[in-house]
Amino acid sequence: MPPAAERAVPVRVGTAGWTYPDWKGTVYPARPGRGFDPLAYLAARLDLLEVDSTFYRIPPPLTTGDWVRRVADFPSLRFTVKLFQGFTHTRKASLVDERAFHRALEPLARFGRLSAVLVQWPWSFRDTPENRRTLLEVAGRFSAYPLAVEVRHASWGKKEILSLFREKGLAFCNVDQPALAQCLGPTGAVTAGLAYFRFHGRNAAAWFREGTSRDERYNYLYAPPELAPWVEAVREASTLAEEVAVVFNNHFRGQAAANAFEFRHALTGERQPVPESLVRAYPRLEAVCSTVFQRSLFAAEEAGAAFSGSG
Repeated sequence: MPPAAERAVPVRVGTAGWTYPDWKGTVYPARPGRGFDPLAYLAARLDLLEVDSTFYRIPPPLTTGDWVRRVADFPSLRFTVKLFQGFTHTRKASLVDERAFHRALEPLARFGRLSAVLVQWPWSFRDTPENRRTLLEVAGRFSAYPLAVEVRHASWGKKEILSLFREKGLAFCNVDQPALAQCLGPTGAVTAGLAYFRFHGRNAAAWFREGTSRDERYNYLYAPPELAPWVEAVREASTLAEEVAVVFNNHFRGQAAANAFEFRHALTGERQPVPESLVRAYPRLEAVCSTVFQRSLFAAEEAGAAFSGSG
């Protein structure tokens, strides 16, 4: 095997989900043309998409097969798929659900589009002997696929847990979340061939607030200095892993996409194919955008606005 510095380790960066209503006019054009496909639109610009909808409902294979068809023109695009909540949250998933989830994954796996299954446990899931057994039992049911396991409670932040994950071939999901008591802090662990990083934002005020909506909880735009240490952690992980996945879940108003493009720019130094609508929503993206004409367009519009407002 060549030295780590010479290995072509794919580091894929993307977003959790792609079908948010408030992405119209931010990530996506405000007036998309007929036949506009948000999945293909993102696949042309990012190389990783985490499927969030599978957490709420197991899709039929026709649906996942259609995803494969729609990204056929973008060979670098990979999916990670969130495990159905019946296995991790309600704990009511049946053998029928298990078989259905395997069938849903089959088209993605068969066509080489599946990077991993994400097994996300709730914050209330703490490290106890019983919960360890539960975690490993669920992982065993889906051991045919690369698995990334996300635990959010601080009790899991132990060296023995990382050793257990390495022994079982499970990727420990490194998370960025609000720095609150008993929340797992930042890690850069590599415990399997895949290294996985997820960014939830740092909206501490809304994180545990009763009645908080999903949009409110994940309403956060990372500043570049906040991401800088994580860029270094991902670089380090790429010297140890065979593949690295970086997912932004701070989805409100397209902030996940904005930060994904900024992260890729910081990681590679390359200008990014940022959609015009997203640059309009977050003008600081001009600094990482590969489309030159946008800067002059915005400047002209600002000048026009200033002129019409004078006198």
